[in-house]
Amino acid sequence: MAYTPAGSFTTRPTLQGTFGMTASTHWLATASAQAVLERGGNAFDAAVAGAFVLHVVEPHLNGPGGDMTGVLTTAGNPSEPVVLMGQGPAPAAATREHYLAEGLELVPGAGALAAAVPAAVDAWLLLLRDHGTWDLADVLSFAIGYARKGHPVLDRVASTIASVAGLFREHWPTSAALWMPDGKVPAGGDIVKNAAYADVLERLIAAGTDVEDDGGTPAPRSARIDAARREWREGFVAKAAVAFLAEPHRHSSGTDHAGVMVEADFAGFSAGYEPAATLEFRGHTIAKTGPWGQGPALLQTLAILDGFGGEYLDPSTELGAHTILEAQKLAIADREAYYGDAAVPLDYLLSREYAAERRQLIGEKASHAFRPGGVPGHTPFLPPLRTEYLPPSLAARGEGAFAGVGEPTVQPTGETRGDTCHIDVVDQWGNMVSATPSGGWLQSSPAIPELGFCLGSRLQMTWLEDGAPSTLAPGKRPRTTLTPTLVLRDGRAVAALGSPGGDQQDQWQLLYLLRTIVGRYEPQQAIDAPAFHTTSIPGSFWPRTWTPGGAVVEDRLGDGVVSGLEARGHIVTRAGDWSLGRLSAVVRCPETGVLKAAANPRGGQGYAAGR
Repeated sequence: MAYTPAGSFTTRPTLQGTFGMTASTHWLATASAQAVLERGGNAFDAAVAGAFVLHVVEPHLNGPGGDMTGVLTTAGNPSEPVVLMGQGPAPAAATREHYLAEGLELVPGAGALAAAVPAAVDAWLLLLRDHGTWDLADVLSFAIGYARKGHPVLDRVASTIASVAGLFREHWPTSAALWMPDGKVPAGGDIVKNAAYADVLERLIAAGTDVEDDGGTPAPRSARIDAARREWREGFVAKAAVAFLAEPHRHSSGTDHAGVMVEADFAGFSAGYEPAATLEFRGHTIAKTGPWGQGPALLQTLAILDGFGGEYLDPSTELGAHTILEAQKLAIADREAYYGDAAVPLDYLLSREYAAERRQLIGEKASHAFRPGGVPGHTPFLPPLRTEYLPPSLAARGEGAFAGVGEPTVQPTGETRGDTCHIDVVDQWGNMVSATPSGGWLQSSPAIPELGFCLGSRLQMTWLEDGAPSTLAPGKRPRTTLTPTLVLRDGRAVAALGSPGGDQQDQWQLLYLLRTIVGRYEPQQAIDAPAFHTTSIPGSFWPRTWTPGGAVVEDRLGDGVVSGLEARGHIVTRAGDWSLGRLSAVVRCPETGVLKAAANPRGGQGYAAGR
């Protein structure tokens, strides 16, 4: 098979060792997680420590008021991938009828009406309780230190604050007070503190400190962590958030609304574990979340591609890029038509027979159509296909689109306003976890003064149209884009990977999987290689538009490949040389025990560490 060889140059080395490896989207989270490994903690202790640091150092990309999903295997049960489910549902009063009565056509991209029940903190604490070994105070000490004493703020955090400074000053004064102290936008490198969030974490620790068992002796570690979880769900956090967001405030619709979340919504949610959705591909098992997330769309894409020869699976060629783009459009059309927190016919969608049927639709020319497949007994939902959107309230006033809303991710031009976060950890015993925390971005809704963070905006992924598997409904999880990946071979985990990027997350991970599994690239070679993605899909984030036939490519793909894609009918946007993809990955060879790690160089922010 002729497959484009990996480049001899890489921006960083693929790290190798036998002790432990961490990779994440921020070097301070990576360093903190690795420090936990060095002090005897396992992969789950390390991941939780790194995740809470991400709340502090990447507040434009994730926050305590957001959500997360993870996929993990344990050293004691390496053949069973398990999903850590940290996606909260819609509040009980979040009905489509209420939102329509508020004059909305879409769930807003910013403001409390877009908030699902916060789930990330409960999920991380659940993971620590069940699979970690450290006490909560030790795990949270890194995040508390950076929040209390400060850290040098990223340029990208500063530019995000600058982009919404007008909104903060005019409509969200509590956000201005938190992120623009003394009325000034911080500059990259300034020391930024968040004492309110440090207080929150210390109060969670304190909730478990005095817990005793029936005999009056200190309660075991698991009970202390559960006490912190109860305090989060039923105590001061829920009370402060609900009271504050009950006041009307500006949303991305250009209109003011009050939130609908109540304390019972907080108290009624608990993170949990679920079986992973899996697919066999070229001798590997790919594990993803269920179809309440977008993860199985990657599995569908692989199932379609598995019927092609290797020359069709090379992202660095015209034929390969075209075939991959077309397969992604088909799989993601099914995501829109069938996925959600509902009865999804996943076995049928992942079947070889269905993949073969869908594969026949890929021709020599790019499709500009929205083409979900037919599933017996199911009617596909056809979403509104808008190429542009302006809320009626803004159109009536002659105003432009609300700045800073929706997913803070890569724009069609390649411009980066931010991303989600990601962290991967593998330890010397073979525990492995891939996790993607997101939501609760500082631009999601007004900051809650007592807490030092805001709630997320994940409900913007639901529809107000009736009859969709992802229609907004009380107690129903939004169909999230958070989609970490675990790879197994011969029943043992060999790789954990993921990427920020909204609708692009699995598209970029697909390129990594093809290059490492089919092309035999090393992890850093695959991460560094030129990336692309399709925009010929309805966006998951407000304002939920699409570009029929659209494809965004890094220029390093080459003029010949790009010209060939254009000749096939793709509407190509060149995004620059190093602009697409935010991957990180850790790898383990079960036969030798050798560990590897790699991280994305784009943006100069992600780092891997290990030995």
